[in-house]
Amino acid sequence: MRAISLMLSLVFALALSGAASAKDLVVFAAASLKDALDGFVATLPDGQADNIVISYESSGALARQIELGAPADVFISANEAWMDKLEGEGLLRPGTRRDLLGNALVLIASAPAQADVTISPDLDLSGLLGDGFLAMGEVNSVPAGIYGKAALEYLGLWDSVKSRVAQTANVRAALALVARGEAPLGVVYATDARAEPKVHQIGVFPPGSHAPIVYPGAVIGESTHPMAKGFLQAIATPKGKAHFKTFGFEVMD
Repeated sequence: MRAISLMLSLVFALALSGAASAKDLVVFAAASLKDALDGFVATLPDGQADNIVISYESSGALARQIELGAPADVFISANEAWMDKLEGEGLLRPGTRRDLLGNALVLIASAPAQADVTISPDLDLSGLLGDGFLAMGEVNSVPAGIYGKAALEYLGLWDSVKSRVAQTANVRAALALVARGEAPLGVVYATDARAEPKVHQIGVFPPGSHAPIVYPGAVIGESTHPMAKGFLQAIATPKGKAHFKTFGFEVMD
């Protein structure tokens, strides 16, 4: 089933790049960046935004598409591991990788009456779930799911809820499950919680419970697009950093 899903994702990526003209910059970006990155592109000088095509999905799915030859120019991942994998395979343009943004991992709820909690080993997460499920990104490939499982294991909470985790293809799909009330709780990024008015953040995972959440970006090795490197540099300018801060992202120095 995963192989079929990946192949469908690749077909979509190839269709996307086919729809893009030769002058278009094709960006593969983590799903959690959608609102902020779309807004950032809209701030670019006249004409540039019209030549940028962005595909949003989980970082793992996008990295696999790149490995299979999807013609992306730029990749922005929600964790370092997937970027490390592509770099180790020689698929990035040397000297273009840079850490762009950071984030926090939070617990969200769909019920407005749900009180805030302190996320610690003493939290009765299973009790909070009741008969419901905990929405999370797929724990072996989606960065938010990887971070979430690591944090729950660190806190000793994973075993009590692992049979009731609803794993999704990307973090925005987990957010949607909670927003629709199909799952009472979810683990997402702080920026996702801010972007969806139908959920509310009830707790923040201790930073030490999981690896730092870092969004690295890089130019794909086979890209010859003249805008590729400049696109990443624009995100790292004072103007770019200020924009992403308004969406709740941490910015790298």
